[in-house]
Amino acid sequence: MTDLYLAAGGGGDPIGTLIAARTITVDPAPPLIATYAWERPEVDPTHRPLGERDFAGLAREAGGAPAFTPATRARLPAGSTMPGLARDLPARLLLLDPTHGLSSLSRQIASMAEAAGGRRIRIVDIGGDILTHGDEPTLCSPFGDAYTLAACHLTGIPTTVYLAGPGLDGEIGEQPLLERLAGHLPLTPGRGAASAAAPALAWHPSEASALWAAAIHGTRGTVRTARDTIHLTDVSPRLYHLPLQEALGHNPVAQALLDERPATLDAAAGLSHRLTGIHGLEPERNPTPQQDPSAANAAFRNQDEAMKTLREAARGADHITFRYAARTLGLTWTDIPALREILNTGTPLLQLT
Repeated sequence: MTDLYLAAGGGGDPIGTLIAARTITVDPAPPLIATYAWERPEVDPTHRPLGERDFAGLAREAGGAPAFTPATRARLPAGSTMPGLARDLPARLLLLDPTHGLSSLSRQIASMAEAAGGRRIRIVDIGGDILTHGDEPTLCSPFGDAYTLAACHLTGIPTTVYLAGPGLDGEIGEQPLLERLAGHLPLTPGRGAASAAAPALAWHPSEASALWAAAIHGTRGTVRTARDTIHLTDVSPRLYHLPLQEALGHNPVAQALLDERPATLDAAAGLSHRLTGIHGLEPERNPTPQQDPSAANAAFRNQDEAMKTLREAARGADHITFRYAARTLGLTWTDIPALREILNTGTPLLQLT
């Protein structure tokens, strides 16, 4: 028997969810992690969470749940990092398909949890926008987490919400989140838990999970990401937990989803837009400007030139994410392993100072 973990937002969240699972339980078995296949636009140009029909080569877990393997492939034009995560994370990854509405998603989650034989669902959010009030000025993607909260409530299965690395997704500040978490004692993951994610972080463009892993390893200071600057503090490694009902009490989008029960994903995203001004299915905004190709190619081939270009672009930051580094040098996320080799580093973030 094993509890079901849910990576609340998809993308790189399974990486952080693995770190959380290694912290929460001493069970040596690979955790069971259900996740959306919902990626950054440079990975998947469709800008939508992918469903079963978007993949070839899905396996089946007990109970019939679709599962990723290293041989799974996204059907073009879609793209996905999930097969790579299935290869490099010591976890079993299941696909959450939200494309058929809230009730369908809830049934999927309940079936997965029951097949696993666990007595609890554990939602993991990296950064903290799962506790959004809907009006934070830096909020940019509240919908996926709210959808997860509402679907888990409908299962009726006891659920705990875990918030990893307060503020590391750049959507809600560290201090407002600490105020919302007042009275909850955090867990602090060990470096071994973070190291378990290292093979995936060696190539994945995740930022929030990379920031959390770096903070657990002791990194502190300012970090330039693709969207903004994040400050790693002594709070950053923490992992908080709270009951599902308390998390729902913070999240007006999740509450409205439960009140209105939208029958389609588009209707649910429209509800989020009505409440927050942010449409859940819109593409990411404000991409980082890229260098001109000739300068990028020169910098990519030479360690000193690459570091000079990155330091100038980051404007005094102590560290940068590899997603930001690739964009700044005019590269794609698939170039991250080669960039790491040129820069001779295996850490979750690239140190500049």
